[in-house]
Amino acid sequence: MHIPFTRKTSVLQALSRLICVSICVLFISACANNGEDIQKKVFNINLNEGLTSLDPAFARNQNALWMINQIFNGLVQVNDSLKTVPAIAKTWEISEGGKVYTFHLRSDVHFHDNPLFPKGKGRKVIARDFVYSFNRIIDPKTASSGAWIFNDKINDKKSFKAINDSTLQITLKKPFTPFLSLLTAQYGSVVPFEVAEHYGKDFRNHPVGTGPFKFKYWKEGEILVLLKNENYWENDNGVKLPYLDAMKATFISDKQTAFMEFIKKNLDFFNSIDGSYRDDILTKSGKMTKKYQGKFQLKTGPYLNTEYLGILVDTGMAIVKSSPLRDKKIRQAINYAIDRRKMIKYLRNSIGTPGHSGFIPKGMPGFDMEKVKGYAYDPEKAKKLLSEAGYPNGDGLPEIKLQTSTTYKDLIEFVQGELSAIGITCRVEVNQSSSLRELISKNGVNFFRGSWIADYPDAENYLSVFYSKNYVPIGPNYTSFKNKEFDRLFESSFYEINDEKRYKLYRKMDNLVMEQSPVVILFYDQLINLYQNNISGMSNNAQNLLILKRVKKL
Repeated sequence: MHIPFTRKTSVLQALSRLICVSICVLFISACANNGEDIQKKVFNINLNEGLTSLDPAFARNQNALWMINQIFNGLVQVNDSLKTVPAIAKTWEISEGGKVYTFHLRSDVHFHDNPLFPKGKGRKVIARDFVYSFNRIIDPKTASSGAWIFNDKINDKKSFKAINDSTLQITLKKPFTPFLSLLTAQYGSVVPFEVAEHYGKDFRNHPVGTGPFKFKYWKEGEILVLLKNENYWENDNGVKLPYLDAMKATFISDKQTAFMEFIKKNLDFFNSIDGSYRDDILTKSGKMTKKYQGKFQLKTGPYLNTEYLGILVDTGMAIVKSSPLRDKKIRQAINYAIDRRKMIKYLRNSIGTPGHSGFIPKGMPGFDMEKVKGYAYDPEKAKKLLSEAGYPNGDGLPEIKLQTSTTYKDLIEFVQGELSAIGITCRVEVNQSSSLRELISKNGVNFFRGSWIADYPDAENYLSVFYSKNYVPIGPNYTSFKNKEFDRLFESSFYEINDEKRYKLYRKMDNLVMEQSPVVILFYDQLINLYQNNISGMSNNAQNLLILKRVKKL
């Protein structure tokens, strides 16, 4: 129902915003030390696509990953070089057969204070908390989007065992070499069993973890406040972390409006650059324009994110039986029809690498563009494939619908034009990001824009998207791809402890996927983040994981 905007509505909205800001100021002021007149260091960020949950069991998109990473920790974590390093687990051993992992926990890690703990004081983390947390992930009642990380790797809940308070043992049903890397994913965060049980599904609004920041306030779509965890266990060369006193997130959906807030210094950090103002900041070669030189910091680097078009390919599905995209030659024709270099230069100001290789992105260990053959721009070959499929110049080919979200409308309209040039009529349908994600997760769309951001820095994470046992809703096989040879190679890679031999298997799988074309790789993303000049200590990792514990604000 359309409700016209009135003066009364405007006043109420303004009042609501004022109340939120006032609450935020009070919360942040509350973290002052005994009333001392010290200016608090608050890190301001905007989450333009909203926030779905603060529960690690639902760490399925970037904003959730970012915020969960401030509140929670796991057994292990990754450093900026994408190496797995200790977190709550100080040491570990792996059995000779590669199936039993024994973790020894730190004794100085405590959960955030919460009224559900005795005297409201956060208790020490014990091995039982990890047993509970991992079993909670795989429990169908939780309906966690991360259940797939343990899919086909463990037998049952007995695979997680607390030997004593400080020793955790995980038994796999078969070796899985990337297992330590997998445990760095935010799905592997530890939660306190009594708090999670008390709140149930509402734990998303009452998160309690062990991270550098503790939850204080969240009004969905308006404001989120996290305060410094005074009892955090990590230090920086003997100095207790974090350095910041608080973090405040706003939820301005329009990126141009949010960028203006950054220019006015109301935001300390800005992630990615939208098409509406990209030319104002970047030249076509990807350099900062003279207008902004010296006004803020601009950081770029590899980003483990593959931007792609996904295509449902399981011909047993009714939605696929009526789709022309069930024909591999048409899918390959689409792949050859897109001039990715032109798209990157003119629509992204040279930020990103054209997707001429496989699904595994640039920056991932084992990536080799020469050994994985994707698709370069070749419109004549695209037309030939269309003709071989029975549609010369696209004659008789039914209209194809391509679904996207508002943020990527310009890229998808470019794709639409490229397909039109070879005779494919493509209709673009724009959805809200959350609505499109929901449709994709239910195999409800034939042709969609998607992205895969690394949950953990091993190429297995990307190939898992095509493993038949990861079909929706159990896992992230959103294209319903099924191939026995792929599955055989995928499972054999679990046993290969030699990195180079395992990477060779990964490349074989990636080549197989490219030949079958359930996806159209658009580009491998590139990290581009903006910071105010008074900000230092920001992590510049290829996962683009927001890490605030070492950030300083002058």
